[in-house]
Amino acid sequence: MSLGSFGTALSGLSAAQANLNTTANNIANANTVGFKESSVNFGDIYQSSLYGSNGTQSGTGVTVTRLAQDFSQGTIASSNSSLDMALNNGAGFFTMSNNGSLSYTRAGSFTTDNSGYVVNGTGERLQVFSALPNGGFNTGGLSDLQLTTADNPPAATSSVDVELNLPSGATAPATATFSPTDATSYNQTTSVTVYDSLGAAHSANLYFVAGATANDWTMHTSIDGVAQAGSTALQYSSNGALITPAGGNVTLPGYTPGNGASAMNMTLDLSKTTQFGSQFAVSALNQDGYTTGKLTGIAVDSTGVVQARYSNGQSKALGQIALTTFANPQGLQQLGNASWAETFGSGQALRGVAGATNFGQVQSKALESSNVDLTTQLVNMITAQRSYQANAQMIQTADQITQTIINIR
Repeated sequence: MSLGSFGTALSGLSAAQANLNTTANNIANANTVGFKESSVNFGDIYQSSLYGSNGTQSGTGVTVTRLAQDFSQGTIASSNSSLDMALNNGAGFFTMSNNGSLSYTRAGSFTTDNSGYVVNGTGERLQVFSALPNGGFNTGGLSDLQLTTADNPPAATSSVDVELNLPSGATAPATATFSPTDATSYNQTTSVTVYDSLGAAHSANLYFVAGATANDWTMHTSIDGVAQAGSTALQYSSNGALITPAGGNVTLPGYTPGNGASAMNMTLDLSKTTQFGSQFAVSALNQDGYTTGKLTGIAVDSTGVVQARYSNGQSKALGQIALTTFANPQGLQQLGNASWAETFGSGQALRGVAGATNFGQVQSKALESSNVDLTTQLVNMITAQRSYQANAQMIQTADQITQTIINIR
């Protein structure tokens, strides 16, 4: 009897120790980003009999049946880095690669290595669906996210949208022959910066000359102070709307910069210009060209699209973060560093993107804290400690019984 008690109590000690070890690990990782707490599940042990159960069998102890992981979401804490990311309201994992070996994590504390790849603390690379040239993303395969320091190439201006009002009461200027250097030869002027194919900036000026007939104007242009050949007749209706040229589009004469850039061919959209009784006013001058841009930072939206931002005001999609879910997260293999690996028990990895069902949303400049509840863990620690003490006392009692039996003469 005492020998059986020894074995039963020893199994209790082992179970209590496993509980203490798990609790200690949870407490130790209370501040680990993306950590998921675990708990120990126990099962009782009974001896089997060749003759079946007769109702007199007693238990022979306890065993650890499994280590259960709690994948509930931890608290989301704000951060100052765009590369810090949390997954909110979903069961998705970030997908990481180490030379093709995939792992999965909720710890979104990322940085860049010396090659510009976005990595975690152990050097594993964040996986994305790569951006396609004409928009969209290649969801058929995974790619390493890399922040390139290459310049964003320039684009020549091809169109300029002009929104302004010409005063209806204007009279023809004193000087009849237009000259961009003679302010008495035009009524109003405005300028816009445009760009050539090499990204060099040029100043394009528009000059407006009131005609002798009401509602008639003439527009002249110059680039970098050089008057361009020809002029454009403008005519407005009695309601102040542009009627000539029809549609409002004016193609300027080609201008060839002297810096080796291609000829500049630009179209002005004057359809939003008006002629009212108010003063001359420019509402907007928007053009579609830009100079060379330097990488200034990145932005990640809630769907996980990573955009590179450049000093020229442009942005470019680098990829969309590849998220992964599993049919049975409890079957994942713990790897340490708040990472897991796919197993047969977890089911096959299911790829997707933020915003899709069950994947969650990406929150940039944020991190998911450990989901460990310290109060609960301290209670567990006390419970496990008492269990350990009780089983130790059982061993002492069994030892005393054994000594008593030995001393019987």
